[in-house]
Amino acid sequence: MMQIGLALSLVLALLTPPALAGRMLLRDDGLHKPDWLKNSFKVLTEDIQEAAEEGRHLLLIVEQRGCIYCAQLHNQVLSDPRIDRMIRKHFDVVQVDLFGSTELTDIDGTVLTEKRAASKWGVTVTPMLVFMSPVPATEKDATGATIAVTPGVLKANDLLAVLEWVQTGGPTSSQNVRDILSRE
Repeated sequence: MMQIGLALSLVLALLTPPALAGRMLLRDDGLHKPDWLKNSFKVLTEDIQEAAEEGRHLLLIVEQRGCIYCAQLHNQVLSDPRIDRMIRKHFDVVQVDLFGSTELTDIDGTVLTEKRAASKWGVTVTPMLVFMSPVPATEKDATGATIAVTPGVLKANDLLAVLEWVQTGGPTSSQNVRDILSRE
């Protein structure tokens, strides 16, 4: 009887979708696609405006195919229920492929591929989380319109603190993102 229970447990574990087990599935383009990603035409001023009209913030996630740190971000950090809830409630998230060929319109009106945009913005590591200002100056590109940029993978508690900081006013508070990340 115990062997049947063990065998049944193993079968159920194999049949459990990876996302339900804390692992995010990869799509055909090799990038993780959580269901909370915004279906966007990647016109950043429109994305920022739409987010602001809903009382939300725009977050860009720059990633690349085969990135082990992107996988770690999705499977170990973004899958944290606290972070998942915070993103669903307060953020519109647009994914940018570091080597992508999809066109994107930067805040300054420049139309370029995701790859050229990432290069223009100086992205050299992935993942990179780019928190956009709700009221960017249109003469600036995305890098000049950010309120915070976090390269690499933060611990879940640190990312949650950054998300909360952005959601509650970010730079208008008495702290900056460095203060948030340097607290113990």
